[in-house]
Amino acid sequence: MLDIDGSWGEGGGQILRSSLSLAAITGQAIRLYQIRAGRKKPGLAAQHLTCVRAAAAVCKAEVRGDKLGSMTLEFMPGSPPCPGNYTFDVTEAREGGSAGAVTLILQTVLLPLAMASGDSVVILKGGTHVAWSPPISYIEQVYIPLLRKLGLQAELELQAWGWYPKGGGEVHLHIKGNTRLQGQKFLEKGALQQIKGLAVVTELPSHIPQRMAMRCENLLQQAHLKGYVEPIRAKGVAPGAGVFLTAEYENIRAGFGALGRRGLPAEMVAQRAVEELVAFHQQDAPVEEFLGDQLLLPMALAHSSSQYRVVHMSDHLKTNALTISQFGLAQIDLNPEESLVCVKPHHSLT
Repeated sequence: MLDIDGSWGEGGGQILRSSLSLAAITGQAIRLYQIRAGRKKPGLAAQHLTCVRAAAAVCKAEVRGDKLGSMTLEFMPGSPPCPGNYTFDVTEAREGGSAGAVTLILQTVLLPLAMASGDSVVILKGGTHVAWSPPISYIEQVYIPLLRKLGLQAELELQAWGWYPKGGGEVHLHIKGNTRLQGQKFLEKGALQQIKGLAVVTELPSHIPQRMAMRCENLLQQAHLKGYVEPIRAKGVAPGAGVFLTAEYENIRAGFGALGRRGLPAEMVAQRAVEELVAFHQQDAPVEEFLGDQLLLPMALAHSSSQYRVVHMSDHLKTNALTISQFGLAQIDLNPEESLVCVKPHHSLT
């Protein structure tokens, strides 16, 4: 059994998610301890517990310690990842429900199911646009399109938006099995091709998305950038608002967003998203900070080497590199001086 210290590096939930994905794919039994020791409320929260249950369902794992607040977990896969139809609902993990982020569950099971022997459909219920986690719009517009370059095929349908604290969102994910991932190089952005975005509200007046969209387009224009932002009143169980922008370059995509909250003007939500995009656009490196750590796992599972330059070598990236290295699948070299990440898989996964 592989022992993994959950307090490594930034000591967050990513250690758990990467470990679960790799355990499911490789069949390696793992013991995690000090889970999320770096957080205010350590241990398994609702979305982490759902990640554990989702990974266990996919590989028929035997699990010990799978309860809310648990800081230790034993996870013993019983089979290779099994294709099929799955439903994972974060609200079932805690009495009174939860708006835990479904994107975290998605990222836990996506690669194992892509490597399964057939196609799968996954229904995810909970928070789709939640602070401190990638919004589902980012997964749809940035993460999955970039994984397609590595050879993964998946389609995502957002059925209902779910904001904190109510949740109630729903996502349908279609994953093609028998995936063979290939390494990629992301060393230059290439020319900017387009900026597009959504200004979305649920259960709020239609003038709010209009104001957010207009503010985005005006600010982009001031930065000598051109973009189209679509205002939308969408389906959801509770009030919520957000702006989600995607910058498409010749070689890469980058996503930026901001969530609304009571007392925060619509124009300020728009401004926060645009400022992030403009700051990235002015940087030379092609991979934005959050994508930097999310690319490591698929690249470690590829059949050839990968390289990319990242805007900022975050603690998340360093922690994920260390976690993945424990499984012996790939050598990950981080060169902070050149902002360069090199991933060399040790052997092919069949």
